[in-house]
Amino acid sequence: VLRFVQRLPDDGTLLYCGNDRGASELAGLLNERAHSYDVTYYGALPKRLDAADDVPAVLKPLVKAVDRMAGAIEARYEADQDVPDLALPGEHNRLNASGALMACIETGADRVLAIRGIAGFGGAERRLQVLQDGDITVIDDYAHHPTEVEASIGALRSKYFSTSSSPELNAKRRLVVVYQPHLYSRTAGLIDEFAKALSAADFVVLTDIYPAREDPVPGVSSSRIAELLRVPHLYVPNRHLLARKVAALAKPGDVIVGMGAGNISEFAPALIEELDRQPPTANRQQSLKIVVAYGGDSAEREVSLHSGREVAAALKSKGYAAELIDFTEVLLSKGDLAKLTGPDRPDAVFLAVHGTHAEDGAIQGLLELLHIPYTGSGIQASALAMNKDLTKSILKAQGLRVPDGVLLKSRMDECRIKAPAVVKPNAQGSTVGLSFVENEEDLKPAVERAFAYDEAVLVEEWVRGMEISVPVLGDRPLPPVEIVPKGGRYDFASKYLPGATEEIVPARLPESTLQRAKEIALQAHKALNCEGATRTDMIVPEGDEPVVLEINTLPGMTATSLLPNSARAAGISFENLVEWMLEDALKRHAAKT
Repeated sequence: VLRFVQRLPDDGTLLYCGNDRGASELAGLLNERAHSYDVTYYGALPKRLDAADDVPAVLKPLVKAVDRMAGAIEARYEADQDVPDLALPGEHNRLNASGALMACIETGADRVLAIRGIAGFGGAERRLQVLQDGDITVIDDYAHHPTEVEASIGALRSKYFSTSSSPELNAKRRLVVVYQPHLYSRTAGLIDEFAKALSAADFVVLTDIYPAREDPVPGVSSSRIAELLRVPHLYVPNRHLLARKVAALAKPGDVIVGMGAGNISEFAPALIEELDRQPPTANRQQSLKIVVAYGGDSAEREVSLHSGREVAAALKSKGYAAELIDFTEVLLSKGDLAKLTGPDRPDAVFLAVHGTHAEDGAIQGLLELLHIPYTGSGIQASALAMNKDLTKSILKAQGLRVPDGVLLKSRMDECRIKAPAVVKPNAQGSTVGLSFVENEEDLKPAVERAFAYDEAVLVEEWVRGMEISVPVLGDRPLPPVEIVPKGGRYDFASKYLPGATEEIVPARLPESTLQRAKEIALQAHKALNCEGATRTDMIVPEGDEPVVLEINTLPGMTATSLLPNSARAAGISFENLVEWMLEDALKRHAAKT
């Protein structure tokens, strides 16, 4: 800087901010060297430097020079008082305006015109740039050093939270600073200073460091700044989620500023789009965008196609904007997830998929990564319920009756269960690869058939009795459905072919048994920490306690499905059932935000 300044021509003028210690020290160094150009200052320094107690030693040689130039300095100093209220807030902008005015005067500009122009200056891009001024004010700012952060926050305080503002407005207003540190090297040495500067806000949202040209530095993270903040705060490591998170916490009257020198510049425009997409209270159905996931790559793909179409039709009949998407088709073709990201993303995904990569937590995991609400249980409960052997272990530990069985992990494993038995893949849909084995010689072929669908096969005792299925909606069990397959066995064809099975609601059981089946279904639902709608399949031996076979976390939603039939018996239409499942998902995921 010193070498640059010394390139001034003999008739030049150096203006420096007297409030800046570094600039003042540089001016002192220049005064020690021979030069013919004028050196003067602007800002709120004492009118007589020798009257100040904290004059840097390097400035002492300037005192006599200032005294000799008292008249000129006085005129220049008073120029600071001529700057009227500025369009830009903050003391730092007032000092900048004072320097600009001094420069105009030095170059011979008309004083009055200069003052008018400076006062009306709206600012440079990303320098406290107001992008939205309304119920919620949105601002973009380039500050990325603690001193700049402090100055910007002070400027916003003076403009939006001054004593002249309405007391009621000030009481409800918050200054929300969304900050992205710039460079690991800069952040490493200024963690305490950043925390102190940011703590002048009412609420701080931190995202991870913008690295620019640097590699990550071990132990340097925005979370270390967050730990030292003295105000309420939120740490959002991925900047792509900032707009969603901040929109969710924003309140009327808030002044929200995105701050930093990196790609945090994308935040403020994204926040405005996010605020615009928040669904209004009136005509809520029309404002929500719902994706119905159907298809998939499991053995129950065709069933899922039917479920998806019927669910989409039900949602549309209720006024929702519903779109069908086959996630497997999207991912395995172009892999374009554009419809699931950005401001046009869906408000929720209705899962009308079944089997592997659907009921096992796979699609739930994808939606969790995309931060999109979805119907049904979460990742853990879905994965547990899909594993029939593990489900039985959990339910047995809860005191519920389950069939005796053995899990075969290879064709060579010894099977202690003898015929009659039920053989099924351990992690597939409830009837996929299922065999009812009457004779011992049919056991091995049935195991081979099940291994074609899964890497593990479950062989269980064949519990005889009435087969029932008990749906649960949230914490409410629905009427048990009695399943009467015309062929005598409830296999894939009996389950999905119209007319192949008679479904009787409520099941023809004593009231005490029906009530006990409901209690068991709800207990099983809670034991696996399930959410939304589930369906628990049971066998009720004559005069005995129901035996739990498995839990379905994404029950079928076709015309022949058990859940809709039970819901109708409880007075819930198919359309209302679908809407309940959607609204339940939106409420649950909103509570997690």
